[in-house]
Amino acid sequence: MSTSDHASQSSVELLYIDHHHWLQGWLRRRLGNASDAADLAHDAFLRLLAAPRRFDSVAQARGYLRTMANGLCIDLWRRREVEQAWLQTLAARPEAVEPSPEHRAVIIETLLEIGDMLRRLPQKAATAFVMAQVDGAPYREIAHRLGVSERMVKKYIAQAMLQCALIEAGLAP
Repeated sequence: MSTSDHASQSSVELLYIDHHHWLQGWLRRRLGNASDAADLAHDAFLRLLAAPRRFDSVAQARGYLRTMANGLCIDLWRRREVEQAWLQTLAARPEAVEPSPEHRAVIIETLLEIGDMLRRLPQKAATAFVMAQVDGAPYREIAHRLGVSERMVKKYIAQAMLQCALIEAGLAP
């Protein structure tokens, strides 16, 4: 282990000692669930181990941790929202066609990746993609509803399809 790696690890260790209890309490109040709070506090410090940072003050460290933890909360809520929507869809299907737990996990992960991809696209490109792929709307109708040309709709769809290909190839950010 190099000197800088050791310094980074000890800096994260000190941050953990100084702020873990506070962060977990903040998350518990935000989430209303002690085990979710413990998991997300753990995840926050794992992220710091992966990309260590130095802070000049307690306020700066706590501000950074709070911002990171807030993002982790949003990710958790988004994931649960997708899972809930998927479970409601499954509940409406006959039991004979219900997928296995492993298949469900893959589907939920895929839906989350697509949701992340759509959030990275410009709003009109994301809307055009959803209208084409989910609603089955023709390009002419999409163009009319978005107030753009059909050529622009094709460009939007190509942007989204490129992002899907990057996800499939494991190259998406």
